[in-house]
Amino acid sequence: MEIEIGDIVLCTVEKIEGTTVFVNIEEINRQGCIVLSEIAPGRIRNLRDYVVPKKLIVCKVLKITGNTIELSLRRVSQKEQKEAKEEYSKKKNYKSILKSILKEKTEKIIEEILKTDNLSDFLERAKENQKELEKLVGRENTNKIIEILKSQKTKKLILKKEICFHTTDSNGLEKIKKIFEKIKDAEVKYISAGKYSIKIESNDLKKADNKLKNIVEEVAKTLKENTLILD
Repeated sequence: MEIEIGDIVLCTVEKIEGTTVFVNIEEINRQGCIVLSEIAPGRIRNLRDYVVPKKLIVCKVLKITGNTIELSLRRVSQKEQKEAKEEYSKKKNYKSILKSILKEKTEKIIEEILKTDNLSDFLERAKENQKELEKLVGRENTNKIIEILKSQKTKKLILKKEICFHTTDSNGLEKIKKIFEKIKDAEVKYISAGKYSIKIESNDLKKADNKLKNIVEEVAKTLKENTLILD
């Protein structure tokens, strides 16, 4: 599996040489580097306030030139950090499951998966269609792995977004009520005059975030069409 410019990757700090930080990119097990200006905005008095050897950090891929991968720490948002760390926890759990069944073959199998796919996506897909996994580990081992995956309780994630609006339309409240009644994949709550919250629960942070974003965009579009103005 290859990475591209703009990707968010989890890294382990290996060493600091002068003002350059060298890291291991966990997903592909390759070295990357971060120059001082990409560690944090503003003046940095002590580099080790941000990075120390063995620390896990989340970076953005800036440039790939041959074997050199340039990264940025300061360009990663809090949301991207959270998503990357959630994904890391999932992968760690998946590796543990595979190791309990495959033993010493685990690393080799993971290497094969990573040549074409993401470990989390591959195993999530295997819950619905086992053929790809069976080709790698056989039917018996596949059944054992799927049984463990399906028995695990996945932590529910909650995302919320508040929407504020105002209107001079005498029928405005009735219009907004009808707009929100059409939303089926989220919970809508009245907070106060002109203010509502939209809540989504999901096992997948990225999917939930995209779903919430789409709902908010659709609501904003519908509000505008109905002469209701977002604040």
